[in-house]
Amino acid sequence: MIEEMKWCENNKIICMPYNSHEEEKAILKRKGEVSYLEFPALSNIPFLTHGFSTREGGVSEGYLGTMNLSYSRGDNPENVDENFRRICDTLGINVGDLVLSDQVHDIVVKRVGKKECQGKKLRGKKLTGIDGLITNEQKVVLCTSYADCVPLYFVDKEHKAIGHSHSGWRGTVGKIGAVTVRKMKEEFDTKPEELVAVIGPSICQSCYEVSRDVADAFLNFVDAETIAEVQNMEKEKIESLILAVCVPTGEKKYHLDLWLANKLILMEAGVREQNISVSCVCTCCNSELLYSHRASHGKRGNLAGFLAIN
Repeated sequence: MIEEMKWCENNKIICMPYNSHEEEKAILKRKGEVSYLEFPALSNIPFLTHGFSTREGGVSEGYLGTMNLSYSRGDNPENVDENFRRICDTLGINVGDLVLSDQVHDIVVKRVGKKECQGKKLRGKKLTGIDGLITNEQKVVLCTSYADCVPLYFVDKEHKAIGHSHSGWRGTVGKIGAVTVRKMKEEFDTKPEELVAVIGPSICQSCYEVSRDVADAFLNFVDAETIAEVQNMEKEKIESLILAVCVPTGEKKYHLDLWLANKLILMEAGVREQNISVSCVCTCCNSELLYSHRASHGKRGNLAGFLAIN
C-alpha cells in the first residue's frame, strides 16, 4: 500500500516559497521503507509512470545511506543493485527496462528504445555522454541521475511521447530543456505548446551561490522579446524575471535560480507557462531526505528520476 504524506509533515519536506501553485508541488509517497516524490501534473496522465527517489529505503551505508543509485560514488555494487531493485519495485517498473546514461553536463539528447534498455546488466551504462532521453515506446524507463542539478520531465499527451533531461548550470546555459523540446518535435511531431513539463527537485536559489564567471554565463541567456511574443506577455515582465535569475550577494558572489532559468528557457521554446510546474523542493534544504552535493561537500550518493510509458 502506498501512503501519501502531507507537505511539511514533521518538517519532513521543506517546501520553498516560490511562484508556483500549491497543487503543482511534489508529493512525498511511501511504500514500506521506500519513499519517493511524485508530481501532480504527471500523476493524472493514465499512460504514464514516474517518480523521483529519496535517500530512504535502501541498503547503502554511511554518507551513502541508504538509497544510493550510483555505481560511481564508492558504494558496494551489490548495494546499488538492491537499491535499484527496491525503488523499481516500489514504482512498479522493471529494472531491466531502465535506460541509463553517463551524464556529462552537456546538451546532447538522444531518442532511445528497447535496444538501449540495460537488461540484466546495470553496472555498465549502455549510453555515454548523454544528458537527455526521449522515447515513444512502452516499457522503456528513462532514468537520469541527480544530487542538486535540475530534473526536467516532458510529456506529449497527444503523441504519447516523453522526455527526461538532466540540467545543471552548464546544461541550463546550453538550454537542454529547449533542445529536448526541439528533439521531441523532430522525432514525434510534438507541439511545444501542448507539452506538459515539470521542473523537479534540485537546489534552490537561496542555497546556490555561484561565482562571477557562472553569473556572466547567464547574461542574455534568453530573449525577452521572443518569450513575450510566444507567451503573449508584457516584455517588461519577462525582463524583470530574467534579472531575477541571478542576484548579486556581494564580494563577486551571486545566487542563481535554476528553477526560474529553466522555466524561462521552456517558455522561450514554446511551452505554455501554465503547462510548466515547479516542484518547489530543494535538495540542499532537504539534505536529510535527498542527496545534495553542496550540502554534503561532495560526500553523497545519487538520486534518480524515472519516467516511462506504461
